[in-house]
Amino acid sequence: MKVLGKNLGNIFMDIPKIRNMEEFAAFSGVSRPTVSRFFHDPDSVRSVTREKLERALEQCDYRPNIFAINQNRKLTKNLGIVVPYLADPFFAEIARRIETLIILAGFRPILLSSHGDPLLEVENLESLRSIKPAGVLLAPLGRSSNISAIEKFCLDVPTVLFDSNIEGVGDAFVGHDNFQATSVMIEYLTRTGEPPVFFEMRDPPNPNAGKRRKAYVEAMNKKELEQQIIQIDGDGWQLEEIGYRGAVKAINGKELSRSTVFCSNDRLAIGFLTAAYELGVKVGLAPDCDLRVAAHDNHPVSHFTCPRLTTISHNFAAIAQKSVDTIMALIESGERSQERTTTLFDGELIMRASA
Repeated sequence: MKVLGKNLGNIFMDIPKIRNMEEFAAFSGVSRPTVSRFFHDPDSVRSVTREKLERALEQCDYRPNIFAINQNRKLTKNLGIVVPYLADPFFAEIARRIETLIILAGFRPILLSSHGDPLLEVENLESLRSIKPAGVLLAPLGRSSNISAIEKFCLDVPTVLFDSNIEGVGDAFVGHDNFQATSVMIEYLTRTGEPPVFFEMRDPPNPNAGKRRKAYVEAMNKKELEQQIIQIDGDGWQLEEIGYRGAVKAINGKELSRSTVFCSNDRLAIGFLTAAYELGVKVGLAPDCDLRVAAHDNHPVSHFTCPRLTTISHNFAAIAQKSVDTIMALIESGERSQERTTTLFDGELIMRASA
């Protein structure tokens, strides 16, 4: 009996402890949206996938909260997505990825743009509230947002923030690690040429810009290198135009102390490249080039600038997937987060001809 008891104990100890649907998805090797569809309607997934999930259930101790799932079936299948400026291809790209994942999970995405207007941002949230969404994924304007109105909304509706963070608001934040990404670019630029001048808006619309400036200062201090920050005037989301005008002023005024420029984002850099071309300033890596220009975001257009833009890429796929997984976990549990979580993904250096 002792031997039998010991063997049984070992067997039970070997059974994986799965706490939620996200962990079960990782254990089974099936995507999180597909697992969600399986538990809502087993016949909605392919037979091969269904068999794989059934085998995984036999191998672990996870059993979904059927009561919570049945309760959630009473909710609308609407899932809101609010972005600050849908005309920006950066937000269009990440919203496209999020929409696709939401549809795969069996929900209906409702995509709204705030168009840079804090009043419209609040109106978008109130419009969503009126249709009783299962949850909302929100990329807030940030600096100009009506924080109290967003806080009030997030208390009533499960909400995951992505891209730009408002501390303490919503159930979770998923985004890009601006400090890691900026440090990687500074390391590359200082290793391959002159240390960079940082080129940014004086009053940027997106809160990520401030984090990037702080990261630039921190990285340059760490290397004991002299900093230069050029702040250009401009308001709103017409960033290419603002970058163009700022670059014309900086180049004509001989404000650049070094031959390397690190722009706060790709859209400013696109304007900078246009200004440099018009002023006869050659950008690139060849010996006869006057400047190197790099930036941040891997904006979809950055592949096709002339020269093609060296940049730091967001992990679009991981940010979209984690954002959707997080909101789906909140919906399926039927419970709000006891502790707000923050998930940041590293950026990737994309080396091209401009630097």
